[in-house]
Amino acid sequence: MFITSSPASRSPQTRTVAARYVAEMTDAADLDELVAAARTAYADRRPRSRGADDTARVHLPGGNTRSVLHFEPFPYRVASAEGAVQTDLDGFRYVDFCGNYTAGLFGHSEPTVRQAIVGALENGWAIGAVRAQEAELAAMLCARFPSLDQVRFTNSGTEANLMAIGTALHHTERSGVLVFDRGYHGGVLSFGGVGTSGSPLNAPYDVTVAAFDEVEPAVAAIESSTFGCVLVEPVQGSGGCRVPDIAFLHGLRDACDHTGTVLIFDEVMTSRLSPAGAQGRFGITPDLTTLGKYFGGGMSFGAFGGRRDLMRHFDSDQGGLLSQAGTFNNNVASISAAIAVLRDLLTPERLAEVNDRGDRLRADLNDLFATRAVPMQATGLGSMVCLQADEPRHLELLFFHLIERGLFIAPRGFISLSMAITDAHTTALLDGVASWALPA
Repeated sequence: MFITSSPASRSPQTRTVAARYVAEMTDAADLDELVAAARTAYADRRPRSRGADDTARVHLPGGNTRSVLHFEPFPYRVASAEGAVQTDLDGFRYVDFCGNYTAGLFGHSEPTVRQAIVGALENGWAIGAVRAQEAELAAMLCARFPSLDQVRFTNSGTEANLMAIGTALHHTERSGVLVFDRGYHGGVLSFGGVGTSGSPLNAPYDVTVAAFDEVEPAVAAIESSTFGCVLVEPVQGSGGCRVPDIAFLHGLRDACDHTGTVLIFDEVMTSRLSPAGAQGRFGITPDLTTLGKYFGGGMSFGAFGGRRDLMRHFDSDQGGLLSQAGTFNNNVASISAAIAVLRDLLTPERLAEVNDRGDRLRADLNDLFATRAVPMQATGLGSMVCLQADEPRHLELLFFHLIERGLFIAPRGFISLSMAITDAHTTALLDGVASWALPA
């Protein structure tokens, strides 16, 4: 059985959180009490993870080096992971519904990827030279995505988006960048509401933030300004799995065509939505595309590419003036893993299966919320799902309730199904949510 503990083995505090939820969910003081009780119950059962967190904080600010992984009072520390399951230092097992925020599409310790990496290392690594496998991978990606005539590799989706923006601004000889509210394109490209500047760590581009999925204001902004590029996720991932009206994306495409603006699709997450990504699913071809996450099979990976006239700026034989640095752009582990992923794992049938399972899960969650009169909604498309709630403490209570049943979603409600997740797993998740949203 993949669930960590039965309801009978849960602490009295945890059972109280589940049982009292619906009756008291609108009382702020009671919600604070319930959240505090849930955190305490979680912490008391995980002394090894608590100790590891205390130790980590001595030399790692915040106790980690990836902020999104932190939650209060401390995140459990993983000792091992295989398939759909993580095991922490205290021996608890969790079905992983977060899927490393879409990077873990194939589950943990996937044998095909492992074999590809180990085999590649037999011939050396950190070589500092060009290898034939880079061209093989480039050809596979260009055959897969309609927008890619040529492609270059990076180490992350963040780097890919930075390189795509730089390429577009150089090509157009303009400085402005249009992005959208709640858009996230990496650690230095994170944006909030309309008209805001975003994270203090953002790269210092001349950025304008417009409303996502509002076609008329976006088109008007493009038509009236001299943007070098428009950067958009065809479906927002970290921004809440927001799916736009197709007219919004068509409007961006038409406006960019009319003004000579470069349209960049950030498909770091959304490329999992069909064999040709969101662009193939929606039938809209951007000028540049960025990729990352799962293509490396768990290794660091990123790529950017697009029309030949844009990518020629990196070809000195074609008069290109741009040079892309990056010591590990062509590292043997990531390149070899990505080739194995595209050749052996990322089949149309498997992608259809995981996306269909996500659509069913989303529909079942929304039916459950409606039946139990729970003020939540599941949004997204395919294998990308996000639980939305106006009251963040509701999400936190659900998060801890699921943790105690051996089910891990992202604390903010994000769910990214891997191919290791089965119908039995999603049934367990639905049962977990149902047991939390008890009748009043």
